[in-house]
Amino acid sequence: MQDPEIKRPITDLGMVDSVSIDDAGVAHVKVLLTVAGCPLKDTINKDTTAALEKVDGITGVDLELGVMSNEQRTAMRESLTGGQAQREIPFAQPGSLTKVFAIASGKGGVGKSSVTVNLAVALANQGLKVGIVDADIYGHSVPAMLGVADSRPTQVDDLIMPVPTASGVSVISIGMLKPRRDQVVAWRGPMLDRALVQMLSDVYWGDLDALLLDLPPGTGDVAISLGQHLPNAEIVVVTTPQEAAAEVAERAGTMAEMMHQRVVGVVENMSWLVLPDGSKMEVFGSGGGQRVADTLSQRFGSKVPLLGQVPLEQTLREAGDAGKPIVEADPTAESAKVLADVARTISGRGRGLAGMQLGLTPTSKL
Repeated sequence: MQDPEIKRPITDLGMVDSVSIDDAGVAHVKVLLTVAGCPLKDTINKDTTAALEKVDGITGVDLELGVMSNEQRTAMRESLTGGQAQREIPFAQPGSLTKVFAIASGKGGVGKSSVTVNLAVALANQGLKVGIVDADIYGHSVPAMLGVADSRPTQVDDLIMPVPTASGVSVISIGMLKPRRDQVVAWRGPMLDRALVQMLSDVYWGDLDALLLDLPPGTGDVAISLGQHLPNAEIVVVTTPQEAAAEVAERAGTMAEMMHQRVVGVVENMSWLVLPDGSKMEVFGSGGGQRVADTLSQRFGSKVPLLGQVPLEQTLREAGDAGKPIVEADPTAESAKVLADVARTISGRGRGLAGMQLGLTPTSKL
């Protein structure tokens, strides 16, 4: 049985304190929670009991939940981090196999967060282990879209556990670290940088196949910090079809090039509205996504594709408000199909070595 937050067997984590089976076949087990207020203790209780009941010869389960001592928590943290310094960002290391995608936009209101959560869930549906960092410090809407707006992460000493979701995606957001959900974040440069580093280095993500970052709109402090701390991140630019959105989206893509990051493609959101008679109404105009892709291709000297055009659908909005992304709530919806195709495209890309640091150090001079 795995811990629902850490995604590792509880036996490996030192959480099983004692096990005994009496003559009647009843299993007496004591499991140690990481902290007394563990938000998923009911899940641990249920899953452990269910796993024991499947064992041949077990007639009943007597499960006791205890709490780890400070020494046990420290030992578990050191085991999880391999004894490495807390401030190290694992995804920035040369040996990291995690694909990092930053979802960017030039302006707000283009559906960037909606694209992020649906791409993450679509990647998880492919069998990948996926995490989301809600780096939109001021407009952190990702937790609500995943149905965990009121959840708080568990902390083991200095190590923070990302919040698991029903879709299998783990998430951390500055909104989860605030004392109150309605509290306003009023931070500037250094504090924004510190928040991003904390969500990347102080959180135990485990072995992720993909990490998505929902960036704030524009080309401000967080985008610069991302380029400094995660130069290997690949950028997906989100825009809507109209001229105003396309023009500023080009700036977001150009910012990535300035930080020596690769733009893997453009997603055009709210491309059209399908009317009852089956015709398409282009509410916000047309051509913006292709224009951004063409402009960035010309500017970079390499192909930047238009990954997909996501239609404007009521079900897409309703699913996000309900905390269940459309790719999960209604996979047959046209928007869900497009987003799933985009996820397959970016997950199938080879990372390549161009522009990547290989972490090699010469040992001698010729």
